[in-house]
Formats: sequence, structure tokens, C-alpha cells
Amino acid sequence: MLFGQSIFQSVLERLKAEDETAEDGAESPAAHRVSGLGTGLAFDVMQGVSVASERVGEAYFDNLDLDAAGLTEKPEPVPDPEPVMPEHLTRTAPQEVAAELAISAADTPLTLSEKRRAFARANHPDGVALPFRDNATKRMMLANLLIDQALRRIGR
Repeated sequence: MLFGQSIFQSVLERLKAEDETAEDGAESPAAHRVSGLGTGLAFDVMQGVSVASERVGEAYFDNLDLDAAGLTEKPEPVPDPEPVMPEHLTRTAPQEVAAELAISAADTPLTLSEKRRAFARANHPDGVALPFRDNATKRMMLANLLIDQALRRIGR
């Protein structure tokens, strides 16, 4: 507080006093004053700056891709071709999955976990198209069953 006023109030009074002296003297503005700073609102300052500022409701139309007749119509998207099921997803019999895994008596828990990860990488239902997820799920269930059985045999 300076002399019973806040800093803001004292600045406002100083600016008001400068404006009154500038009007009385009709001299050039002081060097520390910025021309146009005393204007009311932002739209007063921006008036006449650009053509877009005068078209308030049409400000975003400059950024749109329009043709002379009006809005351009987007072409219809080309439908994606029907997905084709990969060959390995057609093999859902337990014997076929067992042949792919090639589980042998020499497998260790480490090799079996590697086989499980490799099989899941190629056959996991989240990695295939939606129409083929049932087959992928069946294959993963069979592979997990076979690998779990082999792990139980090793543990005995």
C-alpha cells in the first residue's frame, strides 16, 4: 500500500493523470507509453486488422477445404476386402496342434515355456482378425493343455 492505496490503484491514477495531461497538451505521447494500450476491449484493438476478424461467425471456414459450389463431399470409403483365414488357424485338432508343438521327452520346463510363448505369438486370439478368434482360442487352449500336461509329467 502506497499512501493508503494499493499498487494497482496508484498505477491506475497515474495512467489517468497522464491521459489527461496528454489531452491538454496535444503533444506526442511519452516514450514509455504504448500506443493503443488504453483502448477498451480486445476487439477494438483487432478491428480492421484482418478480413477474418470482421467475419466473426465464419472464422473457421478459411481453414476448411471448400469448392466453388459449397462443401466438398467425401468419397465413399472403399470397403476392406474380406479377411482370409491364415492356414495355421484351420488346424484345430489336438493331433495337429501337438505336431506343431513337437513336445518330446527331452523338453525341459524352460524349452516348454519357450514353445508356449512362440505358439502364443503366432496364434493368440488378440492378434488375429475377429472372425478367426474362435479358431485361435481353440488352438491356444489345446496348446496350453498339452504344455501343462508335459510340465506335470516332468515334475513327477
